[in-house]
Amino acid sequence: MIRFIKHTEIDKVKWDICIKEAFNGNLYGWSWYLDVVHPNWNALIDGDYERIFPLTGNRKLGIGYLFQPFFAQQLGIYSKSILNSFIVQEFLNSIPDQYQFIDIKLNSHNKIENETIETVRHRNHELDLINSYERIFKNYSTNTKRNLKKAIDLGLTINKNGKAETIINLFRSNRGRTISHWNDLEYARLINLTYVALFRGQAMVYVVNNAKNELCAGAVFMRSHNKIVFLFSGASKASKDSHALTFLIDSVIKEFTPSQFILDFEGSDNTGLARFYKGFGSKETDYPGIVINRLPLIWKLGMKIIRKLKSQ
Repeated sequence: MIRFIKHTEIDKVKWDICIKEAFNGNLYGWSWYLDVVHPNWNALIDGDYERIFPLTGNRKLGIGYLFQPFFAQQLGIYSKSILNSFIVQEFLNSIPDQYQFIDIKLNSHNKIENETIETVRHRNHELDLINSYERIFKNYSTNTKRNLKKAIDLGLTINKNGKAETIINLFRSNRGRTISHWNDLEYARLINLTYVALFRGQAMVYVVNNAKNELCAGAVFMRSHNKIVFLFSGASKASKDSHALTFLIDSVIKEFTPSQFILDFEGSDNTGLARFYKGFGSKETDYPGIVINRLPLIWKLGMKIIRKLKSQ
């Protein structure tokens, strides 16, 4: 039987056993990870933690809602046994009425066959690192190979002892200046998340310097469930010409091939980024985002107008 459990009542030992043994377990489902990205999360539990579903909610203007926390690409239902669309629907039906508006992303193994639920397929890209580096390199696009050669010729080097703060400052000084919905709280949360993961031996923080030992780019990677997740990156304006991120990703591929790891690029719905990830020979996968609106009619109309305006 599926039951709702408040955060203070969750048995996190049993929770993490389920995440570890789940056929669809991932980085974002660990209790420690959720504690950082969304403190006081609640949950739906089936049986003795055989299947679990984190509920990352909040309340604003008297409305309870579920949303996707920053740095948690895919959540949804995790299970020790194979899932089907009927079980997924059971969980969705069990979301308490206190959550009147639901806009979340499930994981790639959560199949939705209910046509009444608004569903959007989001793109991801993954590269299996089981083959030798030489074999994987052959599948790089012509453009990626050319950019990598430029980076090598410019004398770029990689440092495996970077700091999250350095990469975040690099991001905020460049691309981050165009992103208005990120604030100090999100960046502080990312720093905390990185250090918690480093303490647990699940994070890697790499930076790239040019021939003058100047910082060009950096990235935070996290490891879980035989995946290396490309969680966050920052790059200077000059790095575009030096192709520092191409050099950085290639260095990680070279380091972990051959192995059982999969390099998870964490996206992207952005066409340009998708092309960049495909350049390394990655394969496209997808996962569902869902919207369930339980609000009164007047609120539903208001939400539709707001979402339409945001999309323009």
